[in-house]
Amino acid sequence: MKLKLIPTVLLILSVTSTADDYVRPQPRKTLHLPWHSKPSSYPQQVHISLAGDKHMRVTWITDDKSAPSVVEYGTLPGKYDNVAEGETTSYSYIFYSSGKIHHTVIGPLEPNSVYFYRCGGLGPEFELKTPPAQFPISFAVVGDLGQTGWTKSTLDHIDQCKYDVNLIPGDLSYADYIQHRWDTFGRLVQPLASSRPWMVTQGNHEVEHIPLLKDGFISYNSRWKMPFEESGSSSNLYYSFEVAGAHIIMLGSYDDYDVYSEQYKWLKTDLSKVDRKRTPWLLVIFHVPWYNSNTAHQGEGGDMMETMEPLLYAASVDLVFAGHVHAYERSKRVYNGKLDPCGAVHITIGDGGNKEGLAHKYIDPQPKWSEFREASFGHGELKIVNSTHAFWSWHRNDDDEPVKSDDIWITSLVNSGCVAQKKTELEHALMTP
Repeated sequence: MKLKLIPTVLLILSVTSTADDYVRPQPRKTLHLPWHSKPSSYPQQVHISLAGDKHMRVTWITDDKSAPSVVEYGTLPGKYDNVAEGETTSYSYIFYSSGKIHHTVIGPLEPNSVYFYRCGGLGPEFELKTPPAQFPISFAVVGDLGQTGWTKSTLDHIDQCKYDVNLIPGDLSYADYIQHRWDTFGRLVQPLASSRPWMVTQGNHEVEHIPLLKDGFISYNSRWKMPFEESGSSSNLYYSFEVAGAHIIMLGSYDDYDVYSEQYKWLKTDLSKVDRKRTPWLLVIFHVPWYNSNTAHQGEGGDMMETMEPLLYAASVDLVFAGHVHAYERSKRVYNGKLDPCGAVHITIGDGGNKEGLAHKYIDPQPKWSEFREASFGHGELKIVNSTHAFWSWHRNDDDEPVKSDDIWITSLVNSGCVAQKKTELEHALMTP
């Protein structure tokens, strides 16, 4: 007699305490960061990102076009046993000319270890910590950051959460064509982004296209190079990486995504390489949410969802993170608009602190798939404890203090039996032209 597998997918123990007198915060003014005069070869806007197995990409900018693209690094302060040389780029935008943008890959690095490094042979010493090679691993998740007072609060709270990797589903600087705002954003996030890898994807505020003059994403692609080449992608707008026991796919909401597109073809190839024994957790991140009960940006993700959701469902994606809507929302496991024990949990986290303020209006009644929603600034934390269980929590900015307002234990789809059940479905989806 063949036993029928009944997926036991979620261990939901959600604690959602909201004070009756809580007043959602208003937008705060854009920060004005003073310009500190430094030598032209001085490294600025330093940030790091994962760059393949046991490697890290260090990015920084210098005003000096002849400054070397070298990174010295080692495991002891002031003692650099290794040196790596990288590549450079720059760009112009109307009347703006960027500094020299350096991208240097260092490694191999030991997991869960602290390294000290210096960029360009001078300037301050930075300290980074590599992610662990196995569980547990912790992620900070925040979207739509911008450069306001609330952004500063969010960054302060993220700094307290002892994360290993920061995941950002788009809308970083809110430069919006004003190129020096990319520079102020780089200086604002440097204290955090230079110490832990920040893995980003693009949002609508990265689209700085000027017809006949400038292609979109020139600023984003020049400044925030991600491991697209390492993951077999031809575009910096979509890529994947693996860390500890998680395979993480970053998709582009603003690049072609129909079934004939390069992005869709790459996604199928990438999913075919996922080994759920090695990486039992499968996460996907993009900017425009597919499941959104807020009136803001309603339905904007519909076309991408229609194209890609069946493929992600067949692959048994555990969690999907998106931004764009300036509020927080967490779904139950859902697929094709209906509750499904083998569907993904969708989380909208576009509440990092942007200048446009919060999206207050929600559709009433609340859809069955929507579990928790609130229009407040904040950030999320995901701790994957082992191959079967992860703990998610959302922390709102309440009077500049992080207040945990939503949390949940999530069981992986590998543990539920969904992956085994949909094996044939996935194979068929990947083989379909």
